[in-house]
Amino acid sequence: MPALSPARVRLALLALALGGFAIGSTEFVAMGLLPNLAHDLLPGLYAHSREAADAQAGWLVSAYALGVVVGAPTIAVAAARFPRKQLLLVLVAAFTVGTVASALLPSFGLVLAARFLAGLPHGAYFGVAALVAASLMGPGKRGKGVAIVLSGLTIANIVGVPSITYLGQVTNWRIAYLAVALIFALTFVAIAFLVPFQPGDAGATVRRELKAFGRLQVWLALLIGAVGFGGFFAVYTYISPMVTEVARLGAIVVPLVLVVVGVGMTIGNLIGGWSADRNVMGSIFAYFGVFVVALTGLALTANTVAGLLAFTFLVGFGAAALSPAIQTRLMDVAGDSQTLAAAVNHAALNLGNSLGAFLGGVAIGAGLGYLSPSWIGLLLCVPGLGLAIASLLLQRRRGRGQLGEAPALA
Repeated sequence: MPALSPARVRLALLALALGGFAIGSTEFVAMGLLPNLAHDLLPGLYAHSREAADAQAGWLVSAYALGVVVGAPTIAVAAARFPRKQLLLVLVAAFTVGTVASALLPSFGLVLAARFLAGLPHGAYFGVAALVAASLMGPGKRGKGVAIVLSGLTIANIVGVPSITYLGQVTNWRIAYLAVALIFALTFVAIAFLVPFQPGDAGATVRRELKAFGRLQVWLALLIGAVGFGGFFAVYTYISPMVTEVARLGAIVVPLVLVVVGVGMTIGNLIGGWSADRNVMGSIFAYFGVFVVALTGLALTANTVAGLLAFTFLVGFGAAALSPAIQTRLMDVAGDSQTLAAAVNHAALNLGNSLGAFLGGVAIGAGLGYLSPSWIGLLLCVPGLGLAIASLLLQRRRGRGQLGEAPALA
């Protein structure tokens, strides 16, 4: 590929980040509109018990996340040899169709299925986009390249999710999803015109990509993301009723709280990408510490405006700062299976999404209240930290510089 001018590189990165913005919008807008979804799609249950309806509507978040879990490794393995730009265009087109279907289908069951289908391209998009960004950035800047792609997702939580949530509140949630579909259509055009051609991995085979799953360090990194991020999504899925039922604030405040979370995520993502290029494991431990403090503080003070705003900011910061570190760690330990490693990170994080949303819904449905997801998130941090410690001890035992030679699984 011929050398690109700095301006062309910036435009290409912007197009990739726009895709992240659209994905962040389609993934997270359900959190702000959860009561609207529950009221419209589950009217009988909502009339009987609002908490039960909110908890069941949380399945829409879990369904999308499960789509990511299924689609990320499947598409990454099958399409590793495809030209990356063309693959990105196919994935964005699939996002557009899935989001339109989510907006138009009439029943809860059909919308649930559409959210699963819409999640299928998620991990593969971020995986391929991260590889393209890393290539454009050059050696030694992988963490920064990953962070730039993810910046679209985090900025979506400042601009896209709050504004689309507000749009859904004043019109209806279906209009909100159609607005997200429009952003995907714009992303398709931006990638088509701004991202340069990049070939796929000509040497990639299904067998070679799947070899990553024979590395113990790969499994540890995936589990760190899946378990640790469950805490973030346990809180974020039910943030709307936390604002209205715990803090006793009006629904109009929900977009403001989403902005606060988004600002925390954006700052955390940028700092996390910078620190991941310097000390991956140190970054993972540091941001888990921030996450523990944030979840504890939120559980204890969410009934106050100051506590709600301060600790939702920290929850977003800690979670987003972890993401580039875990992504970089996976790329370090995956050997030649880089396409798969870049994609399955998002499968792991969305497994945490599904787990957190499900466990939070179970706790709320059991009558434990809208603060219970914060305590569940805190409990999930414990095994996440334990897995990070195990990974570090294994690395030290094997010796520095041998990350790609982690013991194979029997």
